Parts: sequence; C-alpha cells; structure tokens
Amino acid sequence: MVKAAEVTLESIQSKSLVAETVIKDTTANPAPLGLMGFGLTTILLNLHNIGLFGLSSMILAMGIFYGGMAQIFAGIMEWKKKNTFGTVAFTSYGLFWILLVALIVFPKMGIISAPEKNEMVVYLFLWGMFTMILLVGTFRMNFAIMFVFLMLTVLFMMLAIADGTGNPAIKLAAGYIGILTGASAIYVAAAQILNEVYGSTLLPLGEFKKRQPRVL
Repeated sequence: MVKAAEVTLESIQSKSLVAETVIKDTTANPAPLGLMGFGLTTILLNLHNIGLFGLSSMILAMGIFYGGMAQIFAGIMEWKKKNTFGTVAFTSYGLFWILLVALIVFPKMGIISAPEKNEMVVYLFLWGMFTMILLVGTFRMNFAIMFVFLMLTVLFMMLAIADGTGNPAIKLAAGYIGILTGASAIYVAAAQILNEVYGSTLLPLGEFKKRQPRVL
C-alpha cells in the first residue's frame, strides 16, 4: 500500500509539472487603435509638408497624444496578446511621434539645440531601415498592411533625401506619399473594425495564401 501510494504521488507530481493553465483571450483587437493614431497623424503632418497649412499646435498635439500615446497603448496591448510584431511596431512609431514633437519643440523652448541637417538625414534614414525590416515581416500577413509599410519605407527614405539635398520637389512628393501612407493605414484599421462588427469581409485586406509545404 505504501509503495502504491508513493507511485500515485509521483504520478500526480509529474503531471502537475507539465500541467498548463490555458486562459482564453477575450480582450479587443488593439491594432485599429494604433493604425488610426498613426494614419490620422501622418496625414495631418504631410498636409503641412505639401503646404496646405503651417505646423501648429494641432499637429503637435496629435503627435503627442493620438499618434504617440495611443500607439504606445496599442503596443502594450499587443504585448499582452503575445504579438511581437505589433508590440514593436506600435510602440516604436508611437515613440517616434513623441520624439518628433520633442525635436521641434525643445529647440524653441531653449532646452536643447536644433538638429543639424545631416543629423536629420541619418535619423530619417535609420527609421527607414527599421521600417524596411518590419516590411519583410508583413510578407506573411496581407497585402493591405504590406502596402502601408512599403509606403512608409519610401516616405522615410524620401524625407531623408529631401533633407539631405534641400530639394523642395522631393519634399513635396514625400508629402503626397505620406498622405497615401496615412490613408492606407486608416483603411486597414477600418477594415479590421467593420469586418469584425459585421462578421463578414466588407473591406478586403488581401490575405496572402499560405504556401503548402513542398513534397519532395
């Protein structure tokens, strides 16, 4: 009896080591929040870049709160969902917007000197390289989100070239690319919201077909 009890106890202990508690994820999809924050703020800044209006507190406030903080919140929520891509993308671009506002406001407040032209070129180029890495990750997602990151990569590179050359035509072209980038992000967000609400595909995202493993 003692030996049988010991075997049973060992069996219970062994099973407890491999037991895993599975908790169903009932939280909402945070991606539309991050995409809307990114998309709307990107459009507003690039409306300034094409000369429609000046760089006022309206754009800067959007950069801090909706483009910045809302994306950071979305990134944190993606972390809870174990989504590495969403965590890195939303948190990084949220901080980008806050950094951009700081680069504009801090020199005006006398806190720190404004960046030199070559410094901004490197800054924008590195963000373009970072975006290109994420672009590769979108090849396993859908066409719509891939298009967003493709346009964003082009936007960063064009802005870097515009700052480096001082060519207003490139800056203007980058502004239109930025508007298209923001609009495409809004489309992806709208698709995720409406498709979920209606339980059907109202706005297609262009899902990529999963490749079947090759049989040798």
